[in-house]
Amino acid sequence: MPLALLLAFAASIGLHALVLFGADIKLSAKPENPPILAELRPAPMAQPAPPPVSEKKPSNPRKAPAKAPRRAESEVSSGPRVMSVPEAGPEVVAPIESPVAFVPGEPKPPPEPQSVISSPPGPEKPTAIAERNLPPRGQISFRVDRGDSNFEIGSARQEWEIVEGRYRLVSVMETTGLIRLFKSVRSEMESLGEMVPEGFRPDVFITTLNGRDGKGKAFFDWNNMRIRVGGRGEQALVDGAQDLLSFGYQLGFVPRIEAGATLWLATGKRFALYRLEVAGDEEIETPAGTMRTLHLRATAGDQLNEVWLAYDYVLLPVKIRHVDKEGDSYVLVATELKLGE
Repeated sequence: MPLALLLAFAASIGLHALVLFGADIKLSAKPENPPILAELRPAPMAQPAPPPVSEKKPSNPRKAPAKAPRRAESEVSSGPRVMSVPEAGPEVVAPIESPVAFVPGEPKPPPEPQSVISSPPGPEKPTAIAERNLPPRGQISFRVDRGDSNFEIGSARQEWEIVEGRYRLVSVMETTGLIRLFKSVRSEMESLGEMVPEGFRPDVFITTLNGRDGKGKAFFDWNNMRIRVGGRGEQALVDGAQDLLSFGYQLGFVPRIEAGATLWLATGKRFALYRLEVAGDEEIETPAGTMRTLHLRATAGDQLNEVWLAYDYVLLPVKIRHVDKEGDSYVLVATELKLGE
């Protein structure tokens, strides 16, 4: 809420609180009884005494008021009394006992003013499965750098679509600029599977290089809990296993990831157990803007993958770093995000 609107709202609340609860303005006070004037005089000797001077026109004592206020019996005293009766005024209406009295069937009175205004909560962080609502389709574009030197060597695009409980993930990465003049490379990955309450459950993972099928394949048999990776024989499948492409999107579904977790991953050439480590919250600068992220590390032997998940984009990966066994690193940094309905 803008500051001007917040101040105006606070001033309005304070004014209403002053009228309703101020100590100096009492809307519920019972009106005082009209004053009674009484005077005892000795018997006149010769001439009557002149009438008392009054700023107001004296009322006619012979004319009875239209409606005199009723008085308690305890206030009536015995004996003769000379009284000056005030003029008949407007009808007196019984006062309201409380300016915020509650009437059945009507809304309850508002709470105390100090409970009306409160500091707005800060942005909350999604808590994995409970608050993650992945859009049914979307696209993330990346710039591919060699190491952390911002030396661009290519671009990548990752797209997903979820229809009737099935998903399809596609990634296309190719060299650009001067690098493409020396070596043109186009690498594609595709992951197909089912969306379950725990997240992604892949069935098939296929990679191609320059349009030719390679050995980077994985087939998941969830009915018999078996998996075939590359040219290897069948292996035992583990619940929650992912492929190289679905891995980055599945991290947002891992429960209690801050306590440390493990994840089986099929890269297309091997099936290995990766250990997940939370490096902490980081604010990173990307071509797509400043991102509040959760930084994670996944290691398996000499393989290291790092992923930055954006809190403001349903924990989607906006930065990915891969370090191979030779120590070379490749970094994907988000340049644009498109989320569909």
